[in-house]
Amino acid sequence: MTLSRRQFGGNLGLAALGVWASSAAHAATQAADINAEFWFVSPELRPYARKFSGGKDYTYAQVYKEQAEQTKEKVVFEKHPPVVKRLVPVPGGPPVTVYMTNVQPGASRPAIVHTHGGGYFLGDAISCVPAIQDWAKELDCFAATVEYRLAPETTYKGSVEDNYAALRYVYEHAHELGVDRKRIAVMGESAGGGHAALLALTARDRGEVPVAFQALIYPMLDDRTGTSREVPKNAGTLVWTRGDNRVGWRAFLGQEPGTSQVPTVAVPARHADLTGLPPAFIAVGSIDLFCDEDTEYARRLADTGIRTELLVVPGAFHGFDLLCPSTKLTQSFTATKMKVLKRALAGQF
Repeated sequence: MTLSRRQFGGNLGLAALGVWASSAAHAATQAADINAEFWFVSPELRPYARKFSGGKDYTYAQVYKEQAEQTKEKVVFEKHPPVVKRLVPVPGGPPVTVYMTNVQPGASRPAIVHTHGGGYFLGDAISCVPAIQDWAKELDCFAATVEYRLAPETTYKGSVEDNYAALRYVYEHAHELGVDRKRIAVMGESAGGGHAALLALTARDRGEVPVAFQALIYPMLDDRTGTSREVPKNAGTLVWTRGDNRVGWRAFLGQEPGTSQVPTVAVPARHADLTGLPPAFIAVGSIDLFCDEDTEYARRLADTGIRTELLVVPGAFHGFDLLCPSTKLTQSFTATKMKVLKRALAGQF
């Protein structure tokens, strides 16, 4: 389906899903229909499932329309911890905007460098500022989120450099920002998880910035999913589909995904050598389109000897924690994620 970034990030309209017909009989019938239709979805998430099923896959026209809508939106965030907007130089490209929170010059705290989701062609960093403020408060850390350039106007060649420039800036300005250089983590959700994985790989290959940890939340890691590689029948039927995935990867790569001509450097799952990467936490729903590719990436990391924790949430679809924030499943998932981050940033993972 085509789901706007505002709906995905802000859960707009979801409250209406809890308002059912006043007739008890009608409600019972409707519940029975949903249970039958979405038997593969976690029971707690089934009332939401119909909202995110069906519809058309993304097209470039839809992408451009939603990108234009993003520029008109305003995001309000808390005054504390304070947020600083920095323009970071990018070799060979325009400066990239990075939103930084909890800057404490001279301190020595862990750091999170975050990359937002959106299929590589949607989303923005400023919308993630409230979340990174929460992380900074709860984890007593510095946090930054990167306004990398979006596809299809910019392929992976530009956005990877944007994210790496932000990471290197945090490392090189560690004293000014109050960051412990030995405890810098990368993190992202969906396409942002793919970017975080690429960031860890890029940092390893360039040997300039040591990354201590990677938190990959239902990451988008493999262009072959839904193109040259089949996925289970019920995977990717809600929120993010096979068709959406093809459009996202085509925009990001600047060429057709799933072929032998796709450059390895652009796709985390195509990297043959995963040695030397930092410890990882990977989390994904069992009916997420990315479940197979994420579990395979976790297996490969573990087989390489990298400390890896994998969480597969039964019956959860893509982005369920953002779309269904009040559910017990989301609360449990978020609590686990924060506990892992706390351990990792303390060097105890």
